[in-house]
Order: sequence, then structure tokens, then C-alpha cells
Amino acid sequence: MSKLTLDDLRKLRDEKKKAMTQRESGAGKRGVVTIGMGTCGIAAGAKGVFDAFLDEMDKAGISDISIRQTGCMGLCFSEPTVEVATADMPHVVYGNVDEETARRIVRDHLAGNALVSDHIFDKPSVDIIEKGEK
Repeated sequence: MSKLTLDDLRKLRDEKKKAMTQRESGAGKRGVVTIGMGTCGIAAGAKGVFDAFLDEMDKAGISDISIRQTGCMGLCFSEPTVEVATADMPHVVYGNVDEETARRIVRDHLAGNALVSDHIFDKPSVDIIEKGEK
């Protein structure tokens, strides 16, 4: 293994700071991308999908969308799953997302305000459950 120089460490620090900024939520963000990273999602390739989102968002200069991970979304049959919630578009759950589909979601949905309709899945709706039911 080669030794890291001070410049190498600075570059690594800057890269990690940038990646952490993409994961921050709150003021100044117009939306969030949530990737299902339960065991079913990871086994289906969610880690590569997460990395593809980070890379493509960086290439597109998208910094006003947070990216985060969650556990299982309950849609194991369509893993990896990705929920996209932005202020200017309907909230959508995409299923069977591979790395290329993740890049399409960034280009079409996040940058172009167009849904990637061939990967949209419904998620279980809380509003159809009566109060008090489990």
C-alpha cells in the first residue's frame, strides 16, 4: 500500500465533505431522494444505486436535493427502491432501480422535471387504514 501525502489527504477530506453536504437536509433543499438500504435492497444492488445517484448528481451540479438511506420500504419484490420527494413534482417511488436507472432519474426527474414512468411503483398507503386499526 502506498503512503498518502498531505495533498492526498486534503483531496480526500474535500471529497468526503462534498459527499456529506449531499446528505444534509433542511433549509435550502428542494427535495430528498431516499434509497432503501435494508438487507433486501443491499442484496439487490442498492449500494451501487446510491453511488450512482451521488456521482450523477455531482456531474449535474445538483446540490439542492438531499440523498439519504433508509431500511426496507416494504417493496422487497421491486428492490432496489428509491423514493423521490421534491417540492415541484409528485412524490414517487421507483422500483427495480439499477445504476443506469438511477442516472436516468437524476437526469430526467431531478434535473428535467419528468417522471421515469417505466420504473414507478406504488407504496402502501397509510391513509386507507382506519384510525385504531393495525
